[in-house]
Amino acid sequence: MTVKHVAGPTLAEFEAARATVAMVAQATPMETSRYLTGVLGSEVFLKCENLQRTGSYKLRGAYNRLSQLTAEERAKGVIAASAGNHAQGVALAARELGIKATIFMPQGVALPKLEATREYGAEVVLTGHIFNESLKAAKEFATETGGIFIAPFDHEHVITGQGTLGLEILDEVPDVDTIIVPIGGGGLISGVASAVKQKAVTLGRTVRIIGVQAENAAAYPPSLAAGEPVNVEVHPTICDGIAVARPGTLNFDIIKDTVDEVVTVSDDDTARALVMLLERAKLVVEPAGAVGVAAIMAKKIKNAGKTVAILSGGNIDPLLLQRIVGHGLAASERYLKLRVMLPDRPGQLARTAEIVSEQNANVVEVLHTRHGRGLQISEVELELHIETRGKEHRKQVVKALRDEGFKVRISDDI
Repeated sequence: MTVKHVAGPTLAEFEAARATVAMVAQATPMETSRYLTGVLGSEVFLKCENLQRTGSYKLRGAYNRLSQLTAEERAKGVIAASAGNHAQGVALAARELGIKATIFMPQGVALPKLEATREYGAEVVLTGHIFNESLKAAKEFATETGGIFIAPFDHEHVITGQGTLGLEILDEVPDVDTIIVPIGGGGLISGVASAVKQKAVTLGRTVRIIGVQAENAAAYPPSLAAGEPVNVEVHPTICDGIAVARPGTLNFDIIKDTVDEVVTVSDDDTARALVMLLERAKLVVEPAGAVGVAAIMAKKIKNAGKTVAILSGGNIDPLLLQRIVGHGLAASERYLKLRVMLPDRPGQLARTAEIVSEQNANVVEVLHTRHGRGLQISEVELELHIETRGKEHRKQVVKALRDEGFKVRISDDI
């Protein structure tokens, strides 16, 4: 059957890339989510690229790109810049193909990502304090040495490799109505959208593609409104894997023709999604990989029908995960921090703990001081960190303390 070509590589090119990528990448699990199905009102599946080799989808595009290099290009070696997933994808792809890889990473890169990249056989050069400084150094090194620079998203072979994930989704959920995809520079969604839209024609149906960006690094909404890629200021976000200031040129051209909608989510939304994935799905997902789930939970997705949300990666520093889980619990109103002013006399601390216990809440940390600002000489300040069951339980704990006559302030500084 002849397929009307949409923006991006042809369906035949995606199919050929799929055979290539299959030599190194695995077909990742497709899980159902009863919880998200209840939230969305229609069946939800999770495509677990967080369980892919190297911990993300990036291996697909990297391996497809490197496999297209000539013998002469391979002999020159490959060079990349990355703070994480792209580094690991390029490093493993290069090792499998017998190519020397040099990866430039920021000096403050998370230790697990640094060690994994080295273990895959790449030479790592730590330079710069932010990604853009590492990127500049990598491109200069490529110019000096003649090595082949491997772009993270703005290259046709990378896009084609990432698009193999879309074909895999259609095999596993052939009647899918909506696919939700994280967006940074646009490599994943441009490949998935192009491949899926073309394959859907052969199946006699349509599939809706929705992209999700972190609201503090959302270059696509203004770019789509302007009709061309524009730069945005990237603000701090836990979704560092998709914190890109400008869309890729090739990616944008495909996305504007094939993606139906782009929405944004806050870091609080993403933190809540990570906690839900840990608790309900037993899945470890990095913040950038969880934004599709965050969009569902934040009610940003409407009239979706049968839906697949791509969990694009699972590479997260355990220390960061610890902080995000705490933040996610607070954002879900399951973690309460109180400042309680107490008379400075015996038994007050014990009575406070007793009241919290009577409300079936759990105190996880206590700080006691006589030197807080605004305290009277006859007062002490008690800071309580309490686990609760949600919004109503929080109100119940606070009311019980106030009913006892204690002055209570709720702190948002978790």
